[in-house]
Amino acid sequence: MPRGSSPKRERQYEEIKKSEKQRGVPEKRAEEIAARTVNKARARAGEAAEPSKLSKTDISSQQRAAYRRKHGGSGRTRDQLYEEAKDRNISGRSKMSKAQLERALSR
Repeated sequence: MPRGSSPKRERQYEEIKKSEKQRGVPEKRAEEIAARTVNKARARAGEAAEPSKLSKTDISSQQRAAYRRKHGGSGRTRDQLYEEAKDRNISGRSKMSKAQLERALSR
């Protein structure tokens, strides 16, 4: 956490870190996820000295989590789908998008 963070952000950081560890995420990765989430929230609230453009324009972490809950979780990544397509020897897989890979694998 950056120096001078508010007690609210400190609590938020600890709570996110604890939650990630309960999900089985390693300590270092949990710290990274918590720090990134809190820093993004700080940037969106105008608390950061130099927030990035993406931090201000992208949807918030909370909105993203709500979307994932509503739409069935995060699903598999394109890389995971690609590896399965490679195992099944699906031709043209390197040029396929995530949606195309999902369709090809569902056949």
